[in-house]
Amino acid sequence: MGLNFVDKLRTAERRNRSLLCVGLDPEPSRFPADLAGDPRRIYDFCAAIVDATADLVIAFKPQIAYFAAHRAEDQLERLVAHIRQRAPDVPVILDAKRGDIGSTAEQYAKEAFERYAADAVTLSPFMGFDSIEPYLRYPDKGVILLCRTSNPGGDDFQFQRLAEVDGQPRLFEHIAALAQGPWNRTGQLGLVVGATYPSEIARVRELAPTVPLLIPGIGAQGGDARATVAAGWRGGPGGTTGPIVVSSSRAVLYAGQDAGFAQAARQVALATRELLSVAC
Repeated sequence: MGLNFVDKLRTAERRNRSLLCVGLDPEPSRFPADLAGDPRRIYDFCAAIVDATADLVIAFKPQIAYFAAHRAEDQLERLVAHIRQRAPDVPVILDAKRGDIGSTAEQYAKEAFERYAADAVTLSPFMGFDSIEPYLRYPDKGVILLCRTSNPGGDDFQFQRLAEVDGQPRLFEHIAALAQGPWNRTGQLGLVVGATYPSEIARVRELAPTVPLLIPGIGAQGGDARATVAAGWRGGPGGTTGPIVVSSSRAVLYAGQDAGFAQAARQVALATRELLSVAC
């Protein structure tokens, strides 16, 4: 039997000495010249990035919309299979942000874990536990809930206080407590917290000390790598144990615009990995 998601994260972190996740958000209009504008080359572009960075990352995170928008779901399937072959110990997080209930959630779970063979999937918890439960039927798979996202509009809901709950926590705090506690029936729940809000990363880590944190927002979105690690790293105050997975997409993918794009991506990934390591 293979490793579960959290154990696979720990293995990749240790083997690659890394907290860096490379997000795979392929936009053909930004590809280097010999691939530019051709959605049929999405696999080729992403596979080259994977090959160049496989020994530098804790995870890869393909964003499903970038594939589906170009009718490239078959290329996503091939890409996950390629990651399995090239980096079998590196988990794949399918960034889908699904959120539905009942039989529809069952189908989304099947899509993520059976069709694409992902190790984990991102979900919206807005519809409550019954929108999460079908994914927990895959006990070794990760389920990563949106909690405190990096976009400014996250304040519209996530920062609001819940008047009917003891202590009036903000919504993101309530989600963190649920993920640490009653919802985490498999021990494989995680949370998405944006690098643009390090003080709130620290608050989430206080409430959820053992769950993995997926932290997008460094690089092109402007999040501070050092502040991010200081806020979420499990070696900090309180003796937390949950891994952190710090994601960078565009800064790595589009580091170069010529035939050497994959090597340029490797150099940015290497520098980012080292920056995160120093901050630990």
